[in-house]
Amino acid sequence: MRLDKKAFANTSGIFMGIVYVFCSIAIALFPGLSRTIAQSWVHGIDFGVIWTQAPRGNFFLGLITAGGLSWVAGSVFAECYNYFVGKK
Repeated sequence: MRLDKKAFANTSGIFMGIVYVFCSIAIALFPGLSRTIAQSWVHGIDFGVIWTQAPRGNFFLGLITAGGLSWVAGSVFAECYNYFVGKK
């Protein structure tokens, strides 16, 4: 079964956008809990010095770049998957 490259890339980009918005809301509403969770994901690295409230313009830049990078990653993944499926 081959993947539709465009559909997979679009899904990856949109999904990352949803995750990014959810995380931004969580950080705004629960900054302490969000920081604790983030630290647990990177083996306890202390974010104390760098953890600040980001300017609003950064939200849109982050949303666009995270979604775009995920779209590219989804496209590359689908291309690689289809390549290896076709090698049978």
